[in-house]
Amino acid sequence: MTGSEETPSFRLAYVPGVTPTKWVRIWNERLPDIPLDLVQVPAADAFGTLRAGGADAGFVRLPVDGADLAAIPLYTETTVVVIPKDHLVAAVDEVTTEDLADDIVLHPLDDSLDWERMPGRPAIERPATTADAIELVAAGVGVLVVPQSLARLHHRKDLTYRPVSDAPVSRVALSWPQDETTDRVEDFIGIVRGRTVNSSRGRRPDPAEPKAGRTATATGGARRKPTAGKPTAGKQTGDGRRRGSGAAPKGGKRGKPRRRS
Repeated sequence: MTGSEETPSFRLAYVPGVTPTKWVRIWNERLPDIPLDLVQVPAADAFGTLRAGGADAGFVRLPVDGADLAAIPLYTETTVVVIPKDHLVAAVDEVTTEDLADDIVLHPLDDSLDWERMPGRPAIERPATTADAIELVAAGVGVLVVPQSLARLHHRKDLTYRPVSDAPVSRVALSWPQDETTDRVEDFIGIVRGRTVNSSRGRRPDPAEPKAGRTATATGGARRKPTAGKPTAGKQTGDGRRRGSGAAPKGGKRGKPRRRS
C-alpha cells in the first residue's frame, strides 16, 4: 500500500489487559500530525478486526490464527489465580494447579489461556466473560486463573491474586495484516522495538562510515593522535647538541679505560 492510500490516522487495536499508553505517548511525540486512534476489542475479535480493516495494527494474544497476519512477540505474562482475600491460598506467595484441586475453577468463554486440562472442579456453567467470572469469585462461587494484567484490570478490594507456577501463560504480540505493512505500521513497529527517533526502520550503519572517535584520512585510514608529554630520548647540552642516552654508537664497542703509566 502506498502512502497516498493510507488513512489520515493510525488505528491501533488492543485486547483487554494490554496497556498501550507508553507507545501511544511516543507516537504522539514523534508524529504529532498523525492522530492515533485506539480501538479496544475483545481478545476473540482481535484478528477479525485486523482482517476487516478495523485497525492498522493491534496488540493481541498469541497464537495468531493464520499466516496472513504478521506478529512480533513482545512479552509473556505471569499467570495468577484470583481469590477472595480470606481464601487459604492468600496465605502463600505462590501456588500450583494441584493446590487448586478442591476449588471450583471458573472457565469463562473468553479465556485467553491454552489449557490442556483445567485444574480444580468445573462450574455448572461457563461465565460469558472474564468480568462475569470475577463477580462470581467475589460472590464465593469459585476461583479464576487469568493473566496478571486481567487480574489488575478487574481489581476489587475484596479480592487478591497469587502466581500459579505451572499454569499456561499468555504472550502478547503486535500484529498486523502482512499485505498492509504501510509506512505508518513500520513507524509503529520501530516505536515498539525501541528504535530512536533518528533510526531509519532498521537500516544498518554503512560499513564505509568512519567510527566515532577516529579521524578519517583521505585514503580511508585513521590518523593517530600524537602522544602528548612523552620526552624525546637523550638530553640536550648547553651548546644545542643532543647527548645520547648512553647507548654505544652503532658499529662500535665500548672498551675499558687505559691505565696511565
